Amino acid sequence: MDKKLRFNSATIHGGQQPDKAYGAVMPPIYQTTTYAQITPGGHQGYEYSRTHNPTRTALERSIACIENAKHGLAFASGMAAMDTVLKLLQPGDEIISTDDLYGGSYRLLTQIFEKYGLKIHFVNMEKAENITPFLNDKTRLIWIETPTNPMMKVVDIRAITALGKTHNALVAVDNTFASPYLQQPLDLGTDIVMHSATKYLAGHSDTVMGLLAVNDDALNEQLAFIQNSGGGVPGPMDCFLTLRGIKTLHLRMQRHCENGAAVAIYLQHHPKIEKVYWPGFVDHPNHEVAKTQMKAFGGMLSFLPLGGDLSKAKEIVQKLQIFTLAESLGGVESLAGHPASMTHASIPKEIREKSGVVDGLIRLSVGVEDVQDLIEDLDQAIG
Repeated sequence: MDKKLRFNSATIHGGQQPDKAYGAVMPPIYQTTTYAQITPGGHQGYEYSRTHNPTRTALERSIACIENAKHGLAFASGMAAMDTVLKLLQPGDEIISTDDLYGGSYRLLTQIFEKYGLKIHFVNMEKAENITPFLNDKTRLIWIETPTNPMMKVVDIRAITALGKTHNALVAVDNTFASPYLQQPLDLGTDIVMHSATKYLAGHSDTVMGLLAVNDDALNEQLAFIQNSGGGVPGPMDCFLTLRGIKTLHLRMQRHCENGAAVAIYLQHHPKIEKVYWPGFVDHPNHEVAKTQMKAFGGMLSFLPLGGDLSKAKEIVQKLQIFTLAESLGGVESLAGHPASMTHASIPKEIREKSGVVDGLIRLSVGVEDVQDLIEDLDQAIG
């Protein structure tokens, strides 16, 4: 399709075409490891499914389209996608990362890649100039989460990218919390966008998947080489499910945002809630930045019960009936989590508390249910 599609149409049609064999509208699940060759080395574009698979190609074209990218790459998980990006680096290189980020990302950086000679600086990026003291001729990668997990800090992507480019550093954005529906970092100047597509893109809590999107041909070639060599690729069924999820992304995200706003406002006015972290509040740090780089404010938020008490936080999450106490986020169902003991347990207590992840913090992934049922569930659990 030559016409550039608007986002809601791109989620359905972007990078897609009817199957050439029989005209199937939905990309088939090519459940195969290998492909017949006409002559030795003479294949029809596919030779082995670790390298390429037609179902995966359809998904990679889709993420490229909705992130306004030239290239997409699919992986077995978000962590496999991040791992591939980090393998672009060499011993002695330095990384600047947001200080508040997913616990698995922190673990990968500190427990896996530091021992290979990479130096990581964890910085509060709410003010772009905070990274300036850490920029030097060894800086090779700036890793951004925005909004961050779980404190919902907003990072000015344009400003950070501009600073990074003064030192020729790659800038990558974990766009999982926002999804391409709300935020398209490549349009703001970044080099790489990463998704844990397990979350909003697949959207139904039934698939583990990671995605990258890039514009630079040489960078894509490097990433694709690592992808194939390392082999951290998804199977065709997971690609099919994620592609199916993307086709309703715009519809789901609209409801996630509406419900997230209603729940955030309810909690903000609750007498037993001390603090709510949600980028849509006018007094949220960098709210104005969020307004310029996000279409809306998403369905993720965190809050502290009055006093920030650990026992009260555990009591609330265990009393919830519609919100499910579980890891992950971004599915159609609402989830509640206790970051200190779940998603961020791998971060030492003194480090996570510096970024605000205290023992009393609760994180919500607000789903697409009737919002009044969600509010009533929170009301009975908070008491």
